[in-house]
Amino acid sequence: MDRIQIPATARSPEVDFDFAAGRFRLSGESYPEDAAAFFGPLLQSLRSYLALSGPDPIVFEVALVYFNSSSAKGLMNLFMPLEDAAGEGRGVTIRWLYAEGDETIAEAGEDFASDFSHARFDLVETSQAGN
Repeated sequence: MDRIQIPATARSPEVDFDFAAGRFRLSGESYPEDAAAFFGPLLQSLRSYLALSGPDPIVFEVALVYFNSSSAKGLMNLFMPLEDAAGEGRGVTIRWLYAEGDETIAEAGEDFASDFSHARFDLVETSQAGN
């Protein structure tokens, strides 16, 4: 599959889905006008990748400094196929990066983490968001 690289805008995050390496990253701010239109193609691509790829481990990194409720739903939609893949024995790590002292993003990560029982969900405090 072709790598998906989308630069950040004022309202949408930077996307880097490196299918060959099994590394996926969202960073920046996420409050697109139409979250379903933004996240839908990413979800379709992720599902296709999971269906076609082998058992190699996956790392999905989220380094958002702000996101709205529509984006939260989009994130959960991306996370669920990863949780399913982990339940089938695939190594899946979700890394939730948040800036030191950013309790809002940290708590959001904790909320997401509570929905996982198979995928590894790491909360990673950084000195700067996006690292």
